[in-house]
Amino acid sequence: MAAGNRKSIRKIVAALVTGTAACAYIMSPVAAYAQANNNANNNNGGAGAVASPIKVKVPDGSKLVLSSNELVYNKDTQIVTASGAVQINYGGYRMVAQKVEYNQKSGRMTAIGNVELISPDGNRMYGDKMDVTDSFSDGFVNALRIEMPDNTRLAAEKGERVGGTQMILTKGVYTACMACSEAGRAPLWQVKAQRVVQNGVTHTVRLEHARFELFGQPIAYVPWIEVPDNTVKRKSGFLFPSVTVSQRLGVGVRVPYYYVISPSMDATVTATGFTNQGLLLEGEFRQRFENGTHILRVAGINQMDPGTFTAGTSDAEHKARGMINSKADFKINPRWSFGWDVLVQSDNNFSRTYGLEGLNQSTRINQAYLMGIGKRNYFDMRGFYYNEQNADDNGLAEKQQAVVYPSIDYHYVDPKSVYGGELSATMNFTHLSRDKESALDNTTNLGDSSLNDRFLGLSGSYTRLSTELQWQRTFTTDEGLVLTPLAAARGDVYGLDMDAPNSLGTAFSYPGNYDTSDYAARGMVTAGLEAKYPFLITTDNSTHVFEPIAQIYVRPDEQLAGRLPNEDAQSFVFDATNLFDRDKFSGFDRIEGGTRANLGWRYTASFDSGYKLQHIFGQSYQLAGRNSFATDDLAAAGAESGLETTRSDYVTMFGLTTPQGISLATSYRFDEKDFAFRRGDTSVGFSNDIFQTSLIYTHIAAQPQYGFTSNQDEIQSRAQIKFKEYWSVFGTVSYDLNNNEITRQGVGLSYEDECTIFSISFLDKKDTTANSASDWSIGARLTFRTLGDVNLGSVQDATF
Repeated sequence: MAAGNRKSIRKIVAALVTGTAACAYIMSPVAAYAQANNNANNNNGGAGAVASPIKVKVPDGSKLVLSSNELVYNKDTQIVTASGAVQINYGGYRMVAQKVEYNQKSGRMTAIGNVELISPDGNRMYGDKMDVTDSFSDGFVNALRIEMPDNTRLAAEKGERVGGTQMILTKGVYTACMACSEAGRAPLWQVKAQRVVQNGVTHTVRLEHARFELFGQPIAYVPWIEVPDNTVKRKSGFLFPSVTVSQRLGVGVRVPYYYVISPSMDATVTATGFTNQGLLLEGEFRQRFENGTHILRVAGINQMDPGTFTAGTSDAEHKARGMINSKADFKINPRWSFGWDVLVQSDNNFSRTYGLEGLNQSTRINQAYLMGIGKRNYFDMRGFYYNEQNADDNGLAEKQQAVVYPSIDYHYVDPKSVYGGELSATMNFTHLSRDKESALDNTTNLGDSSLNDRFLGLSGSYTRLSTELQWQRTFTTDEGLVLTPLAAARGDVYGLDMDAPNSLGTAFSYPGNYDTSDYAARGMVTAGLEAKYPFLITTDNSTHVFEPIAQIYVRPDEQLAGRLPNEDAQSFVFDATNLFDRDKFSGFDRIEGGTRANLGWRYTASFDSGYKLQHIFGQSYQLAGRNSFATDDLAAAGAESGLETTRSDYVTMFGLTTPQGISLATSYRFDEKDFAFRRGDTSVGFSNDIFQTSLIYTHIAAQPQYGFTSNQDEIQSRAQIKFKEYWSVFGTVSYDLNNNEITRQGVGLSYEDECTIFSISFLDKKDTTANSASDWSIGARLTFRTLGDVNLGSVQDATF
């Protein structure tokens, strides 16, 4: 009997699976609207991400397995009935019901009693009764419940499919929260609608009398709304509004509108009304090509009350303000790419003042690039200039920045062994110019006439080509000694058209015999050897590796030391991370000369109990020749670095992690004569399920040559306490120990469970230069999982 009617039984299963799964397509009416907004805000496309009817896809040749207590075929009524613990497995779909009937005359199939269908994607659908036609075009499910793998849930009194093109849910409820353990208690939030109609022809979902409930109470109501289903990837419409609060801008309400232009183009137009400054308009146009994307952004405002800002600043002196930004990234092929990111604005602080996302950095790099990456080589060419976004209406800091056009880097590693070792080549070409010199005189800026003036950048143009070849090979002796000999040769060629430092006026003087010729060249050869002898020590419950390291690099004195511009080797901090570097300068404009040795050790330990230790300690020695860190330099690179003496300062670092959640990280530099504390950072942290905190102490000894005549000491702290399930309070404080003042402070409250995240905070920052439009700010975020975010103020402010 079962074999003779297998075709009918398969029709029953296919119909039931299709009918039930079709009712599961609506994840949530309001959820769809919210997801649409969230996606568009992230530039991922349009408004409307509603799940469409799930189509049953049964692989060809799938076998049907049916199990029931009884299977009856009534020839008179032409009804096939499977009853009693009915279980059906067909093509990855599994169904359970108390009874399944198929009427061959009417073409209707019915599953009755605790119907459950599990689809291959993990969705679980429940119903008391399901009835569909064998053409799958019409049918209904009573008491529909759906549980999805992402822990979202949908319920409706009835799901009905009409005409094969419409699906209607009656009294639908959606939530991403876990089911409440208390009977009758509503989840934290849920979306309800009296009727939900999905139209398979127009690909839209219509919600009638929809409301959003929080803690069981309705907080938002929409008489009706129509949104696209997920077959429509993007659709024009308004996105979620947001609110900002700041001291000088006032309260701002931001309303974006998303517009679909074509399958490869869209745009977002945003209007933000500030209570203090009026209406800010923003536009963002996005276009996708086969090999890349281009984004064009514009913004502008006619400030209502510039006097709210500090007098004399960029914010106060400009009433009409605006900007335009173009950003593109394109792939030429899998290895090569090019692009640009350029910002032009009416004044030097507009984007920062109004917090334009991605454009509000204090120093912003505008650039165009061409980049290629191979298996053993890379090429990078880019031109760039800087936006210094600050309150100086004259834009002096920006004029003092260099315009680089271009900088080219190339690195190559020979795939073949050369004399048993590795041969590599490095090249850098840089051409730049500057309109205004950046210099600090010893009396006015540094406050000490005995110091040398510092020249951070000279006006004029400068060109340099640097190339270097390096060979190295590693040997390991039978006793475990690891030896790495090294040889390197480098050459630099300069084209110089910069104003000499001594030509800037009587206030400035440079003792470094600056080279005023149009061209210059220098070279450097290096022979080096590194020796390491690692010891592995194991005990019953721990492993230790102690590794003494010795290096020596023999080379002549640095040619033209301090006589050439220094544009890319100014930022230099000597610590344990660069103790064993061959050349400790940060760029190409300076190069170490003379014979130098580096001595120290590394130590790591791992304990079965979960404790881990890391440690580095060492010192560097100038054995012969002229010490490059003690020579004159336009920017005073190397001065007070700890390397300017024959024996360097001691540098060390130590790290500890424990299974109890405690962490410790330190990095210190101590004077080579009296072990005085010169520079260091100490970070202590603790984290468990209830309490997380971190404390960072930073110390920098006085550096008069850099304008810091006294020690700099600061403590930064952050803590978060979970005082109740899902609820936490957090705060942050930064304190200047030398000036006895708080530079940053804030406090906040957060709630987080499986479906909702809420945080609100207040943050106050010291703004000594009036660069920012706000000294204090309020930030908040409310996130409903699967729905989206509602933001108040800066998200960063809300989370520290």
